[in-house]
Amino acid sequence: MNTQPLPELIAQSQELLSAIRKHPQFQGLHFDCDVSIGDVVQFFNFLQYETTTNVVNSREGFTQ
Repeated sequence: MNTQPLPELIAQSQELLSAIRKHPQFQGLHFDCDVSIGDVVQFFNFLQYETTTNVVNSREGFTQ
């Protein structure tokens, strides 16, 4: 099981998506799909936002 924090995994995924999007072999593909790579990027952006927002919100009310 992967023990990396979720925000790190999301960042790695975003870097990979960027590399895939820029790759000449990917750019040369012609296919019709219901989900575009832009949709996947948007998903990871939303996921990143949710994980950072939930971390901040989960600490509210916590005092030491």
